[in-house]
Amino acid sequence: MAMPYFESLVETTNLGFLIITVDYLFYMIPAMLLALLAQGMVRSAFAKYSQVPLRKRISGQEVARRVLEHAGVQGVSIERARGFLSDHYDPRHQVIRLSEANYDGHSIAAAAIAAHEAGHAIQKDRKYAPLALRSLYVPVAAFGGRGAIPLLLIGFIFSMEPLFIAGIALFSAVVLFQLITLPVEFDASRRAKLVLAESGIIVDDEEARGVSKVLTAAAMTYVAAAIQSILTLLYYLSLFSGRRN
Repeated sequence: MAMPYFESLVETTNLGFLIITVDYLFYMIPAMLLALLAQGMVRSAFAKYSQVPLRKRISGQEVARRVLEHAGVQGVSIERARGFLSDHYDPRHQVIRLSEANYDGHSIAAAAIAAHEAGHAIQKDRKYAPLALRSLYVPVAAFGGRGAIPLLLIGFIFSMEPLFIAGIALFSAVVLFQLITLPVEFDASRRAKLVLAESGIIVDDEEARGVSKVLTAAAMTYVAAAIQSILTLLYYLSLFSGRRN
């Protein structure tokens, strides 16, 4: 799901647009196509399963609350958030924020997304190591995201090799952040599906398949972002290698 807490860190994966050569298309067209495919999967799955009501007829807000209760997690509040698929868990303030459609919605899609965000709260409660690592790594990734742009540009334009290397190093910090994010997101979905079944919120295989499709589509957006950032990093490395040669 969308994660406003971290969005500014991953936007820098589009830095390739700042320095474009013919080789750029070779690296980035596949990544762009994958990103479009992932976004299409999310919108398609959400559009379909937001129209399929849960048999329990409970809202996303209630799903998140029940998941937390079933897992024995306390001290987490659940709030509305503005925006389309703006759902996220804020570990700093122990808050699950659900977009209005999912907070009030009674659909399979709303249940899947609410349970996924509750899965992050369960991770924090259980001291899940990758989540703790990601939280600790945020300042490093934020610094890398801010510093990579000027260093890469200046180093490339003025052929200042040390600055370009420094820019690559800072961009690598953002790439590492996205790689750390992958197990966190997949594990949250795993926990969500498990608790939804154990708690009786979903009652049959049809609902379970719907939940799985929504969460799989959402996970693909993180995979696509990670691949795009890796390819962008490889592109910068190829620029550096070309300049040296």
